[in-house]
Amino acid sequence: MASTDRTTPQVDYDLVVLGGGSGGLAGALRAAAHGARVALLEPHEFGGTCVNRGCVPKKAMWLAADLASKITLAADLGFDTRPPTLDWKELVAQRQRYIGNIHAIYQQLLEKAGVAWMPCRGHLVDAGTVETDTGVRLKAAHVLVATGGRPLRPDIPGAELGGVSDDFFQLCEAPPRVAIIGGGYVAVELAGVLQALGSRVELFARGPRLLAEMDGEVVQQLQEDMRQHGVRLHLQAPVHALEAAGGGRVRVLHKGAEDAPVPESFDSVLFATGRRPNTDGIGLEQVGVKLGGDGAIVVDDYEDTSVPGIHAVGDVTAKLQLTPVAIAASRRLMDRLFGGRSGAKLDYRNVPTVVFSHPPLGTVGLSEERARELHGDAVKVYTSRFRPMLTALVDSPQRSLFKLVCVGEDEKVVGVHLLGEAADEILQGFAVALKLGVTKRQLDDTVAIHPTSAEEVVLMR
Repeated sequence: MASTDRTTPQVDYDLVVLGGGSGGLAGALRAAAHGARVALLEPHEFGGTCVNRGCVPKKAMWLAADLASKITLAADLGFDTRPPTLDWKELVAQRQRYIGNIHAIYQQLLEKAGVAWMPCRGHLVDAGTVETDTGVRLKAAHVLVATGGRPLRPDIPGAELGGVSDDFFQLCEAPPRVAIIGGGYVAVELAGVLQALGSRVELFARGPRLLAEMDGEVVQQLQEDMRQHGVRLHLQAPVHALEAAGGGRVRVLHKGAEDAPVPESFDSVLFATGRRPNTDGIGLEQVGVKLGGDGAIVVDDYEDTSVPGIHAVGDVTAKLQLTPVAIAASRRLMDRLFGGRSGAKLDYRNVPTVVFSHPPLGTVGLSEERARELHGDAVKVYTSRFRPMLTALVDSPQRSLFKLVCVGEDEKVVGVHLLGEAADEILQGFAVALKLGVTKRQLDDTVAIHPTSAEEVVLMR
């Protein structure tokens, strides 16, 4: 219950932000740039999931895995190299040093902007009042909830024997055999990193394919590339229990394994089976903020909740759970509230995203399946399957697949899907082109950069 003591200290602000992750920091800094008086409550490290247990440490591990793969290719090209060995603890030390620098930069930015950072938690007393767990009441015309989310363990017997994605970042070495349970972004990314860094990985997915929301043809090629890298895929294999196998190992019980005399066991099991918004214990229900069935805050196109003056962005809502989305939505919200841009809001259409698989998969716009649902026979698809030059030089079986989804007589490009070397870097420019309404003819009229993988986008016939 909130304190009703009239002696409780009270401070007035224009904006109080709950959560110092990507969305909360972006909102606090943008509001302050518009002249607002801002308080930000964050009891832990700045940056939230992305900086501490997500995008940033994940990309650091992906880069190490990618480098290990290239060292192996170097030997195939004729370099006198030994099989790479990794000092995992040194990698973690370098990773954490980098993250520590990000924390320091955020603190400097907040201080320079005049944002009052409070290392504590807060809960809503009413639409314009937040009380901290240190006993201070903050009054504000606007409250931004940006408390993020957390990974979930499924409700199955023995779930406590498995870890979650956060636990991956606590590893000090590659476990010999790893089971990853899930079929989305996180599962695919963890599988690729661990396999490249020395583990034998098996991935168990409930559905008939990975990455259910992405283009099916591209995902099929990714699955083949994963198998070529050594990852063993179990599709349509929902896991219904874990059990101890002795010696710290864990058995994975799943559909399809019923005929096996003894289920296989693993040194480590990681769940990548979804996340839950951090909406507990901050007073949302008490002040009337509407929540969805999964606990996510319901917001409109302008990031407003059901209670005037309370707003929410990022993983605490049911919208796209991507760091750049949270940042962009939060900045536009602050431009509307404090910057005089009354209609400012984020356009959630055609948001580009990348799965840091091996190789990476970048996508923006409609999959072929979704485009045909919307546009039927007006859809035309172009594809290019090829081996990148480096893998072709060493005769590796890994293949890339680039795909354009077009609609109408003018063949407007409504989907770009890139699986292959450097897809993560290539996609950004083509995402701009798609956003501006590029047509296939305009891509055809663009001179290719040769020899590159990117040229395939403008050479498809």
